[in-house]
Amino acid sequence: MVSAIRTISHEDRLSLVDHLDELRMRLIVSAIALAVAFGFCLWQNHALLNIINKPLKTQTQKQVARGEGTVGQAVLAQQGLLRIAADTEAALEALAHEGSGVSPQTRAHLGPLASALGADVKQIPRSPPGDNPVTLGVGEPFTTTITVSLYFALILALPVILYELYGFILPALSPPERRAIAPLLTAVPFLFVTGAAFGYFVVLPAAVRFFVNFNASEFNVLVQASQYYSFAATILLAMGIVFQVPVVIVGLVRAGVVTPRQLRGFRRYAIVACAAVAALLPGDAITLLLETLPLYILYEASILLATFFTPATGAEAPAGGAEESGTDPGGSGAAASDEPRPTPEDMINHIDPSL
Repeated sequence: MVSAIRTISHEDRLSLVDHLDELRMRLIVSAIALAVAFGFCLWQNHALLNIINKPLKTQTQKQVARGEGTVGQAVLAQQGLLRIAADTEAALEALAHEGSGVSPQTRAHLGPLASALGADVKQIPRSPPGDNPVTLGVGEPFTTTITVSLYFALILALPVILYELYGFILPALSPPERRAIAPLLTAVPFLFVTGAAFGYFVVLPAAVRFFVNFNASEFNVLVQASQYYSFAATILLAMGIVFQVPVVIVGLVRAGVVTPRQLRGFRRYAIVACAAVAALLPGDAITLLLETLPLYILYEASILLATFFTPATGAEAPAGGAEESGTDPGGSGAAASDEPRPTPEDMINHIDPSL
């Protein structure tokens, strides 16, 4: 049985059944890693919910400070009630004092009233109400908690899943091809995590601020938990994918589609494209600049990486290679084209030595 932990070398000869067995084992390992990560995330679901709720809470606190929105109005009423209760309690205590001029019978009634009022005031919550997303169904708190735990479990299990995916794909590549593609594959998870972090700290707060305050005077804004978490996951996933631009560009350069010189000539178009992508994301002018700048830095970093990974033969290599691969006067090139092509079974079993 093929081990799912061991990376199969390019020279190993595996049958179709062995390949399927290897795929099954790698899927089992990935599923176990995901299950362990999910169990851990479900155990720490309160901490994870606090993390994902933080942008919404920050925006809610700003609205509370301005007295805006449903929560802001509720906090204003809460603060007013606390002030009235404090003033009433102070007045009752003053009237219950011996030198207040009130009859002893009245002072005897005012003392217990002041004590009862003080006990009631202590039960009034001091923290702003409603700064968490709301749920509308009986089972929505449970299903939403499971969904958020699964989102974070996918992120935690991503290194193991990618390792198993790479281990299944890389044996099909020759050693030179593997050396060329390995740095790109290694950069994928790091760029994804960087993009997700950028989305959490920059894009998501700007998006929440934009949508919560948009035409807020005409609506009673209550953020539903399931929709908010789906919205946040979409933004983080989108930014993780956008940050894969260096991998895509370097791959195109390695494939000979573009050259670093052409990429330098496309700088003005790249700036416009980065600004267009940032404009599609919600936010104000400052947020637009904060989102455009990292995207353009990624483009410049892609040019540097593409220059580093460009083959030494340069852009003229395809033309020269085409001339050298043509038929010579002796007709030796025709013999190469007459060689039989490998069948799909040969390619799967690694029988063809050129694979």
